[in-house]
Amino acid sequence: MSLPPASAIALPAAAIARTAPGQVLAAVDLGSNSFHLLLAKVVGDSWQVLDRLKEPVRLAGGLGQDLRMDDASMQRGWRCLERFGQRLRDLPPGTVRAVGTSTLRRAANAGRFLETARQALGHPIEIISGREEARLIYLGVAHGAKEQAGHRLVIDIGGGSTECIVGERFVPIWAESLEMGCVGFTQRFFGSGSLARPAWRAASMAAQQEIEPVFKRLRDLGWKQCLGSSGTICAIEDILREWTGATAITLNGLEKLQKAMIEAGHVANLQLPALKSDRAAVLPGGVAVLLGLFTALQISEMSASSFALREGLLHDLLGRQRHADTRDHTVAQLGQRFAVDKEQADRVQATVLGLLAQTAPWKLREDAGHWLTWAAQLHELGLQVSYNGYHKHGAYLIENADLPGFSRDDQETLAHLVRLQRRKFAPSNRPESLLRLAILLRLAVVLHRSRSDRPLPELTLAVGPRQATLSLPSQWLDEHPLTEADLQAEAGELGDGGFTLDIARLALGQTPAAAAATGRQAKNAKGSKNKSP
Repeated sequence: MSLPPASAIALPAAAIARTAPGQVLAAVDLGSNSFHLLLAKVVGDSWQVLDRLKEPVRLAGGLGQDLRMDDASMQRGWRCLERFGQRLRDLPPGTVRAVGTSTLRRAANAGRFLETARQALGHPIEIISGREEARLIYLGVAHGAKEQAGHRLVIDIGGGSTECIVGERFVPIWAESLEMGCVGFTQRFFGSGSLARPAWRAASMAAQQEIEPVFKRLRDLGWKQCLGSSGTICAIEDILREWTGATAITLNGLEKLQKAMIEAGHVANLQLPALKSDRAAVLPGGVAVLLGLFTALQISEMSASSFALREGLLHDLLGRQRHADTRDHTVAQLGQRFAVDKEQADRVQATVLGLLAQTAPWKLREDAGHWLTWAAQLHELGLQVSYNGYHKHGAYLIENADLPGFSRDDQETLAHLVRLQRRKFAPSNRPESLLRLAILLRLAVVLHRSRSDRPLPELTLAVGPRQATLSLPSQWLDEHPLTEADLQAEAGELGDGGFTLDIARLALGQTPAAAAATGRQAKNAKGSKNKSP
């Protein structure tokens, strides 16, 4: 299931003022062919590049038929990220966004690589979906392109995948990620280094077959401008410009380049103007993919953009810094699509954020409010499937949808929160911080089970390592016996999961601490009575 891509980030002047002048942000792109680091300083409503680093790691080249990366490719990646990490060491959390793409999406041993990679970089690394990669690429390219009315087609050929996006101005309208890239196609069709004509025919046909399922959608949308991004397309444009004086990539130019490569006979013999040595080894696959796209989509010409995924990451990160988070838009859109009761979601959100404000001893993550807000807004998502097990249905939808702005890990976190909102509290193999957020959400959901518009009384929450005490006015609980019963049942569910929840009754003028002490005394007395002969 996919959502229409989220709107581009429009930053109002008031939001711009909230970002400190001179703040440094960084984007790290762990691509299938190369790793990139882009370091920039915030200037006004944009940013100024401070440094760029690129290393040809070629993770995809080390991906075997069993979909496991070999040790050599992982070592190259770790060494590269250690060098990047030196440059990023002094940047605070939240100012660096690092993402992995096609190869890390596919690799069976990606977890092993990422464990060491995160330590080397010193910052979190997310694995993003193909459509999220496409959205970020479009965002980067659009900010580097001249303003032009009408649809534009953006194509990005990476090492392991090719992203095709149609959009207008800064807004992607349709996006797809195709399983073909310069490294993968080079290995598949030119693995021996031979550049014979039959291999070219097979590669071009394979590219056209890959685009066939989305061909009609692309042609129906149409475009007035075609832009290409990333290393392969920029390298091809550089070669054609130096060689023929062309200012854009055309089918004639690609066919001339293909002919020259066939005549060279072998990758080792390639002598093309402006061709860098680190690009030559994967150029045949990239040219074959682009030839297939030009032929299938009848592209007349393409201009290369120096902006790509890393620039899109910076713009997206800047939006998060300025409270224009794409994820907020995505959650709202998902709720609308599945007709989530917005009033109920808002009630739960207000209560869970009120509870969160009283949990300082837990030292929850700085962005805990974001996660609880999103979970509150989507906690009834699964009702459109069935009431029975709706928390499970909602979690499944969140985990398997294409959600712009969210990484795979993000979606898993949000799905866990929605799954844990009710019924069995199963804490095994989940971080303590996630369980604490889930407990807050569970309490908010229980307190609003009646779906009443009447405001709740003042709630007081006191927390400890594995326990919490929720204090409510005794009179209110007397007037809402069903809610009190629900809270006691919730205490039982949490108790089965190793967490103690006490519900304290506040008499008129009584403090929460006194009520909690009275409650404990009564509980202990009851326990002693039950143990007596």
